[in-house]
Amino acid sequence: MLILLPPSETKTDRTRGRSWQPESLAMPSLGPARAEVVEALSEVSRRSDAAKVLGVSPNLTAEIARNTRLDSAPALPASALYTGVLYDALGLAGLDPMARRRAHRRVVVISALFGAVRLSDRIPPYRLSMGVNLPGVGPLVAHWRTPLAAVLPGLVGRGLVVDCRSSTYAAAWAPQDDLTQRWVAVRVPGATHMAKHTRGLLARALCESPADPRTPHALAESLKPRFGVTLQEPSSPRAPWVLEATA
Repeated sequence: MLILLPPSETKTDRTRGRSWQPESLAMPSLGPARAEVVEALSEVSRRSDAAKVLGVSPNLTAEIARNTRLDSAPALPASALYTGVLYDALGLAGLDPMARRRAHRRVVVISALFGAVRLSDRIPPYRLSMGVNLPGVGPLVAHWRTPLAAVLPGLVGRGLVVDCRSSTYAAAWAPQDDLTQRWVAVRVPGATHMAKHTRGLLARALCESPADPRTPHALAESLKPRFGVTLQEPSSPRAPWVLEATA
């Protein structure tokens, strides 16, 4: 099973510690694409119009400035770096040891800066959205589409892709060919806050369970004790199954 999560805008910061080591990250084939984005983001973040280019508030001067120190800033495991509603509900620190090992094995975070990271990958705080058209790189969705398509299918194995990404991050990679039959997009009705919270709870439940469902129907059945779920068949050969979930 591969559980795909979006990153969060809010991130933990540290004042001391070892900096990011690019060669230590999982999925090393993404290295060249990562280096291009890191260099371009650092340059853009030094510009007077950085906030406009990055699509953020001009008041976020400290967060934009962090983008200029990516190579020297203290790095944290992604499990500690990403915070906010979804990650609070996921509650990685509160998982028992077996569930935490499953989380590190099953979860991949899709990142505008790094493409994709494991929870154990140590990365610096940054501010960048997948929806940005980054000077020197271009639209990040297009930049990451080919590299992610080369690496993510190999991580799925014979299991499911449980897709908890937002639409912006989902555009960077869509399973193809036979894998579409094992692609389940999680949809949560209601406000954005509740959707993030429920996706975090669902990801936590999948990490807590030793079960590894191999079909969308088996996934839905495994979640029914804890969630209200409705499974919808794909609307086209290239579309995912849709699991509508309520906590």
